[in-house]
Amino acid sequence: MMAPDLFILFIMGPVVTAAFLAAFHKRDLLQRGVSLTVSLGLWGLSVVGLLSILQNGIVVLRMGNWAAPYGIILVADVLSMTMVVLTMTVAVAVVAFSLRTVEHAHQEHFYYPLFFILIMGVNGAFLTGDLFNLFVFFEVLLIASFALMALGSQPGQLRETVKYVVINLIASTFFLISLAVLYRTMGTLNMADLAYKIQMTSGELDPTLTILALVFLFVFGTKAAIFPLYFWLPGPYFQPAAGLSAFFGGILTKVGVYAIFRTFTLIFRHDPSVTHELLLILAALTMLLGVFGALSQMDMKRILSYHIISQIGYLILGIGLFTPQSLAGALFYMVPYVLAKSALFLIAGVVQAATGSTHLKAVGGLQSHSIPLSTLFLLAALSLAGIPPLAGFFSKFIVLQAGMEIGRYGYVGIGLLGGLLTLASMLKIWNGIFWGEETGDRRPVPLQPLLPGVVLLVFFIVGIGLFPGVLYSVAQVAAAQVSDPRVYIAAVLGPDVLW
Repeated sequence: MMAPDLFILFIMGPVVTAAFLAAFHKRDLLQRGVSLTVSLGLWGLSVVGLLSILQNGIVVLRMGNWAAPYGIILVADVLSMTMVVLTMTVAVAVVAFSLRTVEHAHQEHFYYPLFFILIMGVNGAFLTGDLFNLFVFFEVLLIASFALMALGSQPGQLRETVKYVVINLIASTFFLISLAVLYRTMGTLNMADLAYKIQMTSGELDPTLTILALVFLFVFGTKAAIFPLYFWLPGPYFQPAAGLSAFFGGILTKVGVYAIFRTFTLIFRHDPSVTHELLLILAALTMLLGVFGALSQMDMKRILSYHIISQIGYLILGIGLFTPQSLAGALFYMVPYVLAKSALFLIAGVVQAATGSTHLKAVGGLQSHSIPLSTLFLLAALSLAGIPPLAGFFSKFIVLQAGMEIGRYGYVGIGLLGGLLTLASMLKIWNGIFWGEETGDRRPVPLQPLLPGVVLLVFFIVGIGLFPGVLYSVAQVAAAQVSDPRVYIAAVLGPDVLW
């Protein structure tokens, strides 16, 4: 069992590490060693924390021993801790990749300290128990991501960073305004207290809450890049170094998805005929337009950037269907999707290191240059497309089966079409980059040292595919917790709260 006080390490650990690394930003070996050691340590601790919650229930950490809803709290349930484990898994892979690829100049400009500040913001967003601190952690991770995106100072990179900043500042402004209105309406921003008070209103505030729900959907939908708010995404995630693209593409947009998951299962569940029906429509359009955008591209990283959008549609579909199975399926889908997406971005980085390009017409025949790289790409790409027996198949199947069971056949059909088009775009990358005659330059760069992070992620993808029941059992527990708000409310406010 993990002591409740140790859960603060997922926030304080990265902060202390960032401060230490910033003090020694010119010591390359020290930065690399500390970054890898701390990321591995936090990853191991996150696994122990998840196992502890599965055995002993939700953990609530009250800052200063102030009881909710008056004090700041952290809440670690199965959903939030699964996201923390996922974040730290990708972080380990990215740090391992960065050890070999990050330039000395970037290290001196606080690459690793900023990366750990980013991890702190992400973990804080997953663990916070109130909406105002969710806003705070959003801003922390956005500031860190802004700075990381600007490293390198290339014209295209700076242009996309400015766009990223502007769009997210607009979303943050609406977030702050909606928090003010919600606080004035309900008198609290603690998520458990909000859920409890909304249940007690007996429908009197439903119209106001529905409007607020739509505003929050705009805010979180912008950060998650769902239709029609996805237009900002491909450029900013295409420009950074491969390690950062892997973390941004795998994790950052999922913070927005997590916020939708949490608020629309705990707080804004009073009128699903409006809110969740809208989620279904947006999910379908996100799936289709994202994958069509991917098919239209001729660069590996741009194809993968558009696929971030498309695959988010499946996650929103699971939330919109709003059944225990669909919620379990959405969380199940989250894990292999994030692992596969991060692995594919890292593979794109290896391709660029070997050839100097990721454009499909500038590179060809890479399979003969590196069979291990080709194999890793196939495993990650086929999982993303939902091909059995890889992890992506089982997770996508559960979401679509949930749609079938409640008669949402149109959305299931769109999901199947999206899967076929995803496979087509992955085959497009395979044919352009790996298959055929060898074309383009081959740099004298040893590829094997770049692969450990990719191998780690693909190992988990294959493992989940071979033993899907392990992850599905975790997803079912998480779905059971979020399907019944009383579980979360009782954990935070106490079992004696009146219902």
